[in-house]
Amino acid sequence: MTSQTTIDTTGPGDKAPAAPSEATPATGLRGHPWLTLITVAVGVMMVALDGTIVAIANPAIQKDLKASFADVQWITNGYFLALAVSLITAGKLGDRFGHRQTFLIGVTGFAAASGAIGLSHSIAAVVTFRVFQGLFGALLMPAALGLLRATFPAEKLNMAIGIWGMVIGASTAGGPILGGVLVEHVNWQSVFFINVPVGLLALVLGVLILLDHRAENAPRSFDILGIALLSGAMFCLVWALIKAPTWGWGSGETWAFIAASVLLFGLFAFWETRVAEPLIPLGLFRSVPLSAGVVLMVLMAIAFMGGLFFVTFYLQNVHGMSPIDAGLHLLPLTGMMIVGSPLAGAAITKLGPRIPLAGGMAATAIAMYGMSTLEADTGSGVMSIWFALLGFGLAPVMVGATEVIVGNAPMELSGVAGGLQQAAMQIGGSLGTAVLGAVMASKVDSDLPGNWTGAGLPKLTPDQLDKASEAVQVGVAPVAKGTPEPIVAKITAVAHDTFISGMSLASLVAAGVAAVAVLVALLTKRGQNAEAGAGVGHI
Repeated sequence: MTSQTTIDTTGPGDKAPAAPSEATPATGLRGHPWLTLITVAVGVMMVALDGTIVAIANPAIQKDLKASFADVQWITNGYFLALAVSLITAGKLGDRFGHRQTFLIGVTGFAAASGAIGLSHSIAAVVTFRVFQGLFGALLMPAALGLLRATFPAEKLNMAIGIWGMVIGASTAGGPILGGVLVEHVNWQSVFFINVPVGLLALVLGVLILLDHRAENAPRSFDILGIALLSGAMFCLVWALIKAPTWGWGSGETWAFIAASVLLFGLFAFWETRVAEPLIPLGLFRSVPLSAGVVLMVLMAIAFMGGLFFVTFYLQNVHGMSPIDAGLHLLPLTGMMIVGSPLAGAAITKLGPRIPLAGGMAATAIAMYGMSTLEADTGSGVMSIWFALLGFGLAPVMVGATEVIVGNAPMELSGVAGGLQQAAMQIGGSLGTAVLGAVMASKVDSDLPGNWTGAGLPKLTPDQLDKASEAVQVGVAPVAKGTPEPIVAKITAVAHDTFISGMSLASLVAAGVAAVAVLVALLTKRGQNAEAGAGVGHI
């Protein structure tokens, strides 16, 4: 049997050892199924929270550490990129050394990295430890599902994963509000410090409750070169996208990194056909529906995460909302994702994935188009409509992606396919922030000089214009101390109008990406292994 990786979603009839139906009944605390569920949910809750809570803290971090726009992007990019690249490798580590061990290491490392971020005094340190958060988070996610699969009997496994998914959804939805409370009433550091006691609780529970499970056919080697090639390819691509506004899209530096990324992706694909235990078995992509599902996850994440990145700056820096108010305004988006998930699940069960997924991405495209019409004085009601529609459109993709990807993969590769789904979403989020960030930066650089002189403001030197552009990219008016109030009003109007124009263009690009995803969704279909994968669609 092919070695399992990352998220093990094989059914009870698979030959893998320690299947749920074969799990030894637990006695006492150790190995108790429901206590195991609580333990892993507490651990993974940190990862889910950090997916949204940091977005609220970004403006405060940017201001306190005097970070550039590209630096703030890397707070998100570093985390998601490290998480995405490490997921499948982390799954193989769990298969070989035991999911209990990798879970405990992941919890400890994630909490320690979070505490280190809170103690950091430079943006470089924040980004560095965010990368470590991503690496340790990658250990948590597949290990948690591996523990659930090995602990629960087959007839209760889907229920357990469903409850676990609800915890993840609630954490995701609560992230912006909790982040707003902490940033406004404590400081941005508390957003990361809160993970320390949560991680300690998960560690204590894990030591007392989790039971070790080992796979008999565990992998005996790791695709180290494959990991290096994929990591290098992704780094070169995202770095080129982030630096392009500074270097210029026609510069040699930009195209050198893009060319290096293409080369590394090609070498990675070639190597994966030669290695005995590849990081990603390329044979999976012979299935058109499976490939369409992976592409769909990437496109969805580009539109979602890329669009969400600017909304926090729009709410706080343009509308002048407090972090708490900004978090409450985002609740229709994340809340509707939770409400829409069971409805989407019922629709997918009845109709299959094609229509719900295409409809969901169509709703996402409409929502992103609506967000492109937002102005500096747009009311909360209008914003909530577009945010809610976005969440409702994303729900079917979140629920149905596993059915499309895992359900169309061979049973013996369903674990690899599950990890591929998670990695696609994380990579898409990183690319979305980078691509739409590049669109925003280019638009601001193009419009700001004309808008500035058109308002009758004094001409800026090239250096002053660069600094002003960086401020406007996050919705901040570049006002010097002592500036008269009438001039402050003009500068603020120019800054906000220019930011809105950039956000509008980025939202239109996201809408276009979602529209393409509608066509990709039409290539999907339910696979013969759909029931085995449907349970983790909410994760």
